[in-house]
Amino acid sequence: MTLTAAQKKQYRAIAHSLSPVIIVGEKGLGEGLLQELNRALEDHELIKIKIALNDRDDRAAIIDELCQQTKATLVQTIGKVAIILRNAEQPNPKLSNLLR
Repeated sequence: MTLTAAQKKQYRAIAHSLSPVIIVGEKGLGEGLLQELNRALEDHELIKIKIALNDRDDRAAIIDELCQQTKATLVQTIGKVAIILRNAEQPNPKLSNLLR
């Protein structure tokens, strides 16, 4: 999904007050991490992810891999934090960051 500049601005404003729900460490991408990421995207739709690696290229590669495997769209990266979006098929108004 391609986002317009206005959509990105709106999603960044929503995500500003959010805390990272997934933290990727030195172990990288495991099956459990991907399952938890898919669950978080299905529940919240718009989430922050913290990549706890020092190398910028490694962080970019992991973010790209996460987006590809979960079919999510990257909204923004700032340092070690990425904001990603995947619209849920049936969003829950109590959990979705987009509907609250």
